[in-house]
Amino acid sequence: MRYDDFRRSDDIEDRRGEEGGMGGGGGFGLPMGGGGLGIGTIIVLGLVGYAFGIDPRILIGGAEILSGGGAPTYQADRRSGPAKTGAPKDEMGDMISGILGEIDDRWSEIFQASGQKYTGPRIVLFRNATNGGRCGMAQSAMGPFYCPPDRQIFLDTGFFRQVETRFRGCTGSACKFTTAYIIAHEAGHHVQNLLGVLPRVTRLQQQAGSRSEANALQVKVELQADCLSGVWVNREAKKRPNFLEPGDIEAALTTASAIGDDTLQRQSTGRVVPDSFTHGSAEQRKRWFMIGYQQGTVQACNTFGAASL
Repeated sequence: MRYDDFRRSDDIEDRRGEEGGMGGGGGFGLPMGGGGLGIGTIIVLGLVGYAFGIDPRILIGGAEILSGGGAPTYQADRRSGPAKTGAPKDEMGDMISGILGEIDDRWSEIFQASGQKYTGPRIVLFRNATNGGRCGMAQSAMGPFYCPPDRQIFLDTGFFRQVETRFRGCTGSACKFTTAYIIAHEAGHHVQNLLGVLPRVTRLQQQAGSRSEANALQVKVELQADCLSGVWVNREAKKRPNFLEPGDIEAALTTASAIGDDTLQRQSTGRVVPDSFTHGSAEQRKRWFMIGYQQGTVQACNTFGAASL
């Protein structure tokens, strides 16, 4: 992915200099197994969900994995100084700033074409753990997630290294595009929020007669976000023909496969339970990303009206 000429967004809050957490740089905890998220995280997300009418699984967002062994330990949100705002200057932060700038520009064009106004999300960069505002404590074990009431995307940038090294979701320079795909997925949740999809699904989930029925609705939310990320790639490629490099689309598909519910369940427990899916299978995630990428329209991403996923 070439991003030299991307417009840099200043709508970023960089908290990576905060004290606390498990220490710096390398191995950020994204454990897998049968234990689930830590009970404290589940309680916080549950309370936030009920308070704001949002299903807690939506708060965890698009790149959530099946985590186990409890949540990682962290200290309270102590900062070594005020969080930095604006476009970061380091390589990773600069790339994220460019990706957000282009996502905002393309979605602004799409919304304007239908007579609507688009206001982009804010990205909060952190390491290990940070205050997630009205969505509780943000932890690296949750993966990147979108917080609907605050309209913010929380990113522990160590997650992108985990995608490459632990989940084998990409290799080499193609991992830059994988980063774009993941951020575009979270921005897809923001689009869903603006269009009223998230609150509508939350109401349907509250009326659902079973957990599997609520999960099935959540899968449609996540697959639609995958599709919307593909829509952004389609529009960006038309705007900047040299944006994509060989292997980029394959990298996104590999990542989608690596974080499919069936892939993660098979790796963590040795068995697959479709009724417990919340994000979709590897094949479904790849399919809906490609639908968005090939067709390039929001209308193509109607997972709720599809005969099959």
